[in-house]
Order: sequence, then structure tokens, then C-alpha cells
Amino acid sequence: MKAMLYERFGESPEVIDVPDPSPPKAGVVLSITATGLCRSDWHGWKGHDSDINLPHVPGHEFAGVVEAVGPEVKRFKVGDRVTVPFVSGCGHCYECKSGNSQVCEGQFQPGFTHWGSYAELMALDYADHNLVKLPEAIDDATAASLGCRFATSFRAVVDQGRLKGGEWLAVHGCGGVGLSAIMIGKALGASVVAIDISEEKLALARSLGASVTINSTRETDVPVAVRDATGGGVHVSIDALGHPTTCCNSIVNLRRRGRHVQVGLMLADNATPQLPMDRVIAHELEIYGSHGMQAWRYDAMLTMIEAGTLQPQKLIGRHISLTEAVPALMAMDSFAENGITIIDRFE
Repeated sequence: MKAMLYERFGESPEVIDVPDPSPPKAGVVLSITATGLCRSDWHGWKGHDSDINLPHVPGHEFAGVVEAVGPEVKRFKVGDRVTVPFVSGCGHCYECKSGNSQVCEGQFQPGFTHWGSYAELMALDYADHNLVKLPEAIDDATAASLGCRFATSFRAVVDQGRLKGGEWLAVHGCGGVGLSAIMIGKALGASVVAIDISEEKLALARSLGASVTINSTRETDVPVAVRDATGGGVHVSIDALGHPTTCCNSIVNLRRRGRHVQVGLMLADNATPQLPMDRVIAHELEIYGSHGMQAWRYDAMLTMIEAGTLQPQKLIGRHISLTEAVPALMAMDSFAENGITIIDRFE
């Protein structure tokens, strides 16, 4: 099979032929039909993720068709169209049994702990616990766009942030995660403030439902601008980028008893940011992390997509080949992409 593989962190990956995988006893082999290009994969390629063993094939948000099944798989068969949460669970530990496989004690992450979806074929273990069947109405590219950014945003806004209609939501960073959060917040009946450094991305945010947009390069104090625009601050705030500045701004722009959700990865030099804990205490703020979404929660999201309440296909930017994805992955630190880039040609 063809796959994008790198042998050293930070050096250019290559698209080469590698051996086809075999299904684990409790797993499957998927034929990948579409996969998303995500900044998390850039972090992995740079060596910011300690779970990656070299050589490595990245890719963690995807749609595919079951090509082969292991003898212990009961719920899926060859030919099923599926996707998978980017955090996969063992199905046996306390967290998995309590419905929280996104924090599984023995979790694995395709594209990080194991070879991923920038390939024609991919093996995945514990299929019965992790695979999600796709409705026919949802095409491959849309399904691939859900796996990390959209599903992560859904859990962050709906489950962790507990956003309700009539509340204010601030979204810091209008990449794939942020734009997804804007769409989801709007669908829930909230008013949304979008913050970014790019006017092009802010225009896209407005088209998806943001009622207020703030260019952070033109504001000396972003939290003050957010509080002024919302009459005292937002109820829920998402750091969708993952930077000490956006993390702090997201906390400070909350109204009293507001809820901050950290979604953007805080890795390498950004792993231990300074936080305004004095404000957290005085205003009784709540701080949450959000790390993917459980397979069993996909039904709620897929139902809203089938009904047209959510339209993640609007977030898809361009379609590229696996070869074209090599320079695109290496350039992801520039934040140049608008929307989600989908790899759907394996050449």
C-alpha cells in the first residue's frame, strides 16, 4: 500500500510503498477513503508527542470501509462504512466501562501511538468498542472532517462547556476546531464571539454564525473587547488554538461563574502556561479540558448532521492528494489553511 512515512522528526515525509497491515484479533483493517490534514499531525511530525515511535505514518481523522475483520469482532463486517474517534479505548478499563473512553487508561491514538490514516490501509484494534457506523447520507469527506476537530468541538461545547441557548460563547482561534465550535454554538442557540488574527478566517466565522468578530492583532486587550461586546463577558469560552495567550484570554474574558474549555493542544514550550488563578477563585470560574469524544456519543452529533442542523461540510476547504499533503503538513505552523483540508486521493 502507499503511505506517507517519516523516519525522523522534522524531516520531510515521503510517500512510499509499505507492507499491507493485517487485522488484530479484536480489530479490523480499513480501506481509507478520506482523511483530514490536522495541526495535531504537524505537532507529531515535529516531535512534540512522546507517544510516536519512528518510522511513523501520521493521520488520525478519517473515514473508511472495513476491508478485513479479526476473529473476535462481532459488531462489524467487511463493507461497513465507518469512522473512529481519534482517542480510542481498550473497552475493558474502568473509564471505558463508565462511558469515558476518551480518557481510557490504556488509550491508543491512530496516527500517534500507532500508524495512522495517511495510507491506503490502516489497522485498528478493539473495533467493537471504537468503530462508528456512518449513515449513507454523510459522505466520506464530511465523515473524515468529524474525527478530531468537529467531534472534539462537539464534546467541548455540548458536554464540557454545557452551552445553552441564549448564552454567549467565545471562540479563540478560527481554525478547524474553532470554526466547528462556532457552528455548534450557533446551532444550540447561543451568540458567538470569534477571535482570530486573520480577517479571512473571521469572515468565514461570520458566515458560520458568529455575531461578533475580533481581530486580535488590532486590539490591545482582547478580553476587554470581548466583555464590552457581550455586556460583561461570555458564559463559555473555548481556546481552540492552544497558546498561553489565547488560553489566558479565554479565561479572563469570562463573566463571573463562566466556563473555560481548553481544546487546543498545549505542547512543548506551551505545556505549562501561567494562568490567572486569582481570577478563577474570585469569580468562581470553571476550567475544563476536552480530549476527543466517545464513540457512543457520535449518535447525537450524527443525528444533528443528518437533520441539517449541523453542516460540517461547510468547513471543508480543499481536497488534495497524499503527495500534495507532504508540503501541506510541513507548512501547518503558518496557520494558512482556511477550513479543513481533506486527503482523498492516494497517489
